Amino acid sequence: MDWNHYRFRSLWTLSAPAPVVYRVLERIEDYPLWWPQVRDVTRLDDTSGIVRIRSLLPFDLSATLSEGRRDPDAGILEVGLSGDIDGWARWTVTRLGPGGSLARYEQEVDVRRPLLRRLAVPARPAFHLNHTLMMRAGRRGLAARLEAV
Repeated sequence: MDWNHYRFRSLWTLSAPAPVVYRVLERIEDYPLWWPQVRDVTRLDDTSGIVRIRSLLPFDLSATLSEGRRDPDAGILEVGLSGDIDGWARWTVTRLGPGGSLARYEQEVDVRRPLLRRLAVPARPAFHLNHTLMMRAGRRGLAARLEAV
């Protein structure tokens, strides 16, 4: 087992139509407005940027995002990640009943930051908890943002 490799998946049921959710999620530069753990997003150009995140644990992670797949008809937004974490992340937004949607977040990454690599075994449960709390806050923030839109 590679202790520095992580796979995450979150499912968010939302009370907004899928196209509306997709439009909010594709505006990565607005994530800090509704997702507290996304501290900063700096656009590099139309298809890439740098994101800085910090959840419960006392450290920031920085990654360069590069657009992979953007398909509004399929509801897919995918980016490549490089930096403190290398890999990919993907949103898939689908219709869920009248006026509702399901946002599926998937991420597969390898940790590259040296300190976190050294802590891979003893801190792995804390890293998973940190990610879970971040995703929970993101879901709440997105739901509130969608109500405002």
